[in-house]
Amino acid sequence: MPEEISAQELEQLLQMMTLPQPPYLLAGIGLLMGVLCGLTFGRQVQNKLDGWKQDRLPLMPLGTAEINLSYAGTLIGVTLFIGCCLQIFGFASGAALLVALLLSLLTGGALFSQLERLMQQVEAGKFKAVDFDNFDEFF
Repeated sequence: MPEEISAQELEQLLQMMTLPQPPYLLAGIGLLMGVLCGLTFGRQVQNKLDGWKQDRLPLMPLGTAEINLSYAGTLIGVTLFIGCCLQIFGFASGAALLVALLLSLLTGGALFSQLERLMQQVEAGKFKAVDFDNFDEFF
């Protein structure tokens, strides 16, 4: 016959299972994940460029499984970091993570599309200087 759990023991068990507030540790994990996946992504793009320079391997499509996975890890890490930092400053958990997700997806999508456009220019041999002040080139 199973032993019944009292209300006080159940409350203690639930407190042990919930994440501490504010989520400093989770923000640190998100930052670490974003940095490590970002470095991996950068190295993979650099290797792709090096292969193109040396052996004329195709640059496109840029979105291979490995590159997409490292980029997704970067976006997840950044989302986690921004969301937890907003929670530290008093935002509600759901709102903070939603704002962080929107910021990450919009910024990450614009960055990836600009990177693909630059790779197409490099591959076609008509690479020009990047003008970050002209926002219509990003979309």
